[in-house]
Amino acid sequence: MLGAGLALCALQLCLAAHPQLLVERSGSRRLSQVGGFAWEDCGNGRDPVVLQSLSVAPDPISIPGSLRVSASVSSSKAMVTPVKAVVVVEKALGDLWIQLPCIDEMGSCTYDDVCAMLDNLIPPGTTCPEPLLTYGIPCHCPFKAGSYSLPPSDFLLPDMELPSWMTNGNYRVRVIASRDGEELACVKLAFSLQSR
Repeated sequence: MLGAGLALCALQLCLAAHPQLLVERSGSRRLSQVGGFAWEDCGNGRDPVVLQSLSVAPDPISIPGSLRVSASVSSSKAMVTPVKAVVVVEKALGDLWIQLPCIDEMGSCTYDDVCAMLDNLIPPGTTCPEPLLTYGIPCHCPFKAGSYSLPPSDFLLPDMELPSWMTNGNYRVRVIASRDGEELACVKLAFSLQSR
């Protein structure tokens, strides 16, 4: 589920962790489309958590609008706190890829305890949100070893504001999750952003 949490719920967690994305600020732009979505499990078969499938539709995704996501993840070991996530965000500049800095906990950032972040977003003892609840996908650490599957599920995306430094263009993101120096999962995402 950790890989699923990183890939499936990235947008939902980002919105909850960064509510300022929904508030118009000076120098911000309204996101209108996300397109060209692609993903890759970069664990090379060695990581205990493997993102086996991820489908996002439509392409491009209109903001605001509806998003349909399906995914499956397998884990050969239980994931317990603390789980560290290193996120590297790069933007294409011609033929070059430029790494974006970590600003206000967005961009290329290191999160020392993803489990604590999940607990802040969904307090322990609180029922997991849909559709996670329906499909038996946990939303808190520890995540038991096993397989998790999210059938095609619809999410409504609200209006979103992007910081001025996240301009239109092509992006790629690499997320590496680890615990005590052991890599648990690696996922790469690619997409383009269009604002208005």
